[in-house]
Amino acid sequence: MARPRKRRNVCVLPEVNKFGPINADAENKEEIIVMSVEEYETIRLIDSEGLTQEECSKSMGVARSTVQRIYDEARKKLADALVNGKTLKIRGGDYKLCEENDSEIRCSMLGCCRERKLEAE
Repeated sequence: MARPRKRRNVCVLPEVNKFGPINADAENKEEIIVMSVEEYETIRLIDSEGLTQEECSKSMGVARSTVQRIYDEARKKLADALVNGKTLKIRGGDYKLCEENDSEIRCSMLGCCRERKLEAE
């Protein structure tokens, strides 16, 4: 019996979840690449927030080797979409959102968007 997949911690869902070429021919069926929410989160944490893979793994609650595998797959999908002019959609996956925060409780995850919003207030 296979081990159940561990749900990854994700700070926030993307505000925009579909990207694609603006000059796509309407007659051509779009080829769609689906990126999972946890793949998006690794790109956000490592490339946008500047965290290391080790820091990203702690934030997401998984092993560094798991983050490396997720990150590699996410980058391949990004490259395919950019180089080949395909549509990229972000959806699905095995994840759980960090708890909703109020002014007294802060998320402990590194790179958490909600924590930064509270600090800015």
